[in-house]
Amino acid sequence: MRYFIGLDNGGTSTKAALFDEHGQEIGSFSVSTEALTPKVGFVERDMEDMWTANCDVVKGVLEKTGVSGSDVAGLGIAGHGKGLYLWGKDDKPVRNGIISTDTRAYAYPVKWASDGTEAKAFEYSLQHCMACQPTALLAWIRDNEPENYKNIKYVFECKDYVRFRLTGEARAEVTDYSGSGLMNLRTRSFDRKILELYGLTEIEDCLPPLVNAAEIAGYVTKEASERTGLPEGTPVVGGMFDINACAIAAGVTDPDKICMIAGTWSINEYIRTTPVDDGRVQMNSYFALPGYYLIEESSPTSAGNLEWFVSTFLQEKKAELKKEGRSIYEEIDEWVEKLPPETFVPVFLPFSMASNVHPNARASFVGANVSHGIEHFARSVFEGITFCHRWHFERLMATRETPPAVIRLAGGAAWAAVWAQMFADVMKVPVETVAAKETGALGVAIGAAVATGTYPTLDEAIANMTVISGRYEPDMKAAAAYDKKYELYKKTIESLDGLWDDMQAYIESVSD
Repeated sequence: MRYFIGLDNGGTSTKAALFDEHGQEIGSFSVSTEALTPKVGFVERDMEDMWTANCDVVKGVLEKTGVSGSDVAGLGIAGHGKGLYLWGKDDKPVRNGIISTDTRAYAYPVKWASDGTEAKAFEYSLQHCMACQPTALLAWIRDNEPENYKNIKYVFECKDYVRFRLTGEARAEVTDYSGSGLMNLRTRSFDRKILELYGLTEIEDCLPPLVNAAEIAGYVTKEASERTGLPEGTPVVGGMFDINACAIAAGVTDPDKICMIAGTWSINEYIRTTPVDDGRVQMNSYFALPGYYLIEESSPTSAGNLEWFVSTFLQEKKAELKKEGRSIYEEIDEWVEKLPPETFVPVFLPFSMASNVHPNARASFVGANVSHGIEHFARSVFEGITFCHRWHFERLMATRETPPAVIRLAGGAAWAAVWAQMFADVMKVPVETVAAKETGALGVAIGAAVATGTYPTLDEAIANMTVISGRYEPDMKAAAAYDKKYELYKKTIESLDGLWDDMQAYIESVSD
């Protein structure tokens, strides 16, 4: 039996999962990943700690499953897109890595949109600029940390940095860098014209050579072998931007399927053979399947808000349930399920990390009164997150002539039947979930299975390694109730729009 390891570097944890050639998850191992927040809007990660965490989870999953490293045919890596991880000319990290929920560079996209820079860059990148993309973050470092800017040797995305430490080979994997704002999606290459528009020409030689997702990009070094338990020379493939990896694991092989990922980010995407080049969607990027673009609407507004809710309000309950051998998330599912969809709960805006409607918007519960208990707030969080996905979903639907046949759901919402049903009801489209819990890791394991010759194509690997575990049909009575609530959600956002800049100005005034 051949085995494949998928590494997944997410916003809150680092995971390794071991799969056999049929896609069965043999075991997984994870560690929590500390986010550093030195200032309001800054979200960083210690790059050495990050490297250590990746070594630890690979070693951990081998020890947990009892599988020898010599039986691992290949390893793939997924990671959060956007953000910025810089390697220096002194062969050390330039500074802490910057996570995709960071908003320090929010002023750059605003400026570039107003002065026409974004429109000019869109002709090449086919993307609207975001504060968490390398373009904006590099401009921020250029203007605020000039010595660090001069020290850059390589510009990495999250998982490409990890692969560099595993192999010693600097490579830029196409699906990830095609979402960075630095690539010309018409020519499938980096483009100096983009760098000129953003004033970033100095880093042109710091962009690594491109590599494909299911292509061997290097081999485990002796040092990495000692730290991971994998034999020196184990193939490491290009890997994927995690939203690509989840879509691959969910079997998204044609435009009739929508992929939604409810993780730290609200990811909503489908594939097509041509990009949407009229500006109606946030982002086009390359998909791992040859010949397809990934059409994406996303924001850091999804199930990470549930994590925040639990850590802020339910720590004592979580500890109490743990002693009883129960999970706080099982308890929350029960709270939500016992309240009918038509029940009025506070309107929740899932903006604890960032927003998709205003760069300075904040998380909010609106409409609470003394009749509301913790179960109402739990349902409020579920609904607000799902409505935010719908906001993106409607923008995607405006670019299609036909509705999708199904939504393939991954991430935290896919693990709770009540939440998966809510997604089906709110979107009014059938929802299917996949058997693998670690879908990002499975996606890159599928890529490793292709790169190492177990399967000739990604299509064939997906057919053999992806298993659908559940299906949820929309309940049209519930859908009608959610339609009314969704209108309240949108009106709440509109009503608060004039508040956010004043709130940000106050925050900045007291933090100086």
